[in-house]
Amino acid sequence: MNVELTRFRVKPGKSQQVDEWLAFLNGNMQDVLVTLEGEKMYVETIFREILNGEEYLYWYSVQGEGGQDVETSSHWIDKKHLEYWEECIDPTFRPVDLSPEVVMIPEKVRNSMN
Repeated sequence: MNVELTRFRVKPGKSQQVDEWLAFLNGNMQDVLVTLEGEKMYVETIFREILNGEEYLYWYSVQGEGGQDVETSSHWIDKKHLEYWEECIDPTFRPVDLSPEVVMIPEKVRNSMN
């Protein structure tokens, strides 16, 4: 099981597109959840922050081993998600992976994930 938290910088001037992106994901949650199955993505959460005048998105995830990569998905929701990604995420910023120090998932929940 992989537990990750990664920070990505938003391109300058793309806050409105990020608003659209997040509204798109929230508005199509039923289809989003279908795609998570193939990725073996048990939990995925996006956080948003403005820090020192720059906007960041953080992805928190709990994922099983051997899931499909979103980049190889043929599902329309993933294709649209990646279009927003290309438009909004700054490729010149090296993503920051935060290190999990303690993972607290009760055994009962962990077993149901597998």
